[in-house]
Amino acid sequence: MDKIILAEDLSLGYNRHETIISRATFSIDSGSFVFITGASGSGKSTLLKSFFGALRPLSGNLMVGGVEMNGISAKKLNFLRRHLGIVFQDYKLVKEWTIDKNVMLPLLINGYARDVSELQVEKLLSHVKLTHQRGRYPMELSGGEQQRVAMARALAHNPILILADEPTGNLDDYSSKVIWNLLEGANTQLGATVVVVTHHIPETFGTPYKHFNIEHGDVYEVS
Repeated sequence: MDKIILAEDLSLGYNRHETIISRATFSIDSGSFVFITGASGSGKSTLLKSFFGALRPLSGNLMVGGVEMNGISAKKLNFLRRHLGIVFQDYKLVKEWTIDKNVMLPLLINGYARDVSELQVEKLLSHVKLTHQRGRYPMELSGGEQQRVAMARALAHNPILILADEPTGNLDDYSSKVIWNLLEGANTQLGATVVVVTHHIPETFGTPYKHFNIEHGDVYEVS
């Protein structure tokens, strides 16, 4: 099976005097569902940031989608991100835009026609149970609803890799269930690789998955 993420002796940190991930070697198969766990401050979000180029390696090698992340150019990074879906813990929705336009953003970036984009937005808002909120702005929605909009945006352009940082950390049970169902569906039905940073793996999670844990800077697979 192809490796969509491959790390060799990877070290990460926000400066060279404070290494958070230290000489980690691991790989993630294309089409897999992966959970990354660890204590608060262990480096879970730091590792996820490196996968979409928000943080460059201090040393070692990191490949994402066949792209070398060490010294990646802005052009190559933009190309890579067009194939990624990213779900942030704090949503990162554009507050001045309706939820429809927020979901449509990656479609417009990827050059989809307007009519195709509108159909996709309609379908996705239905999937996240927000059709009744069309035309509203993010701040008019609850936190759970905002995260469901962010999830729809991440799925809009059929990404090959979905990265989610604590996607259900502060959500009600209903919104959490919607998010997990969408992530599982993206993996099992669309074949996307899904990588989720979380404190807790849901007990009722039904899709086969791999589990990596971070402890004292080391990234290791939990059997």
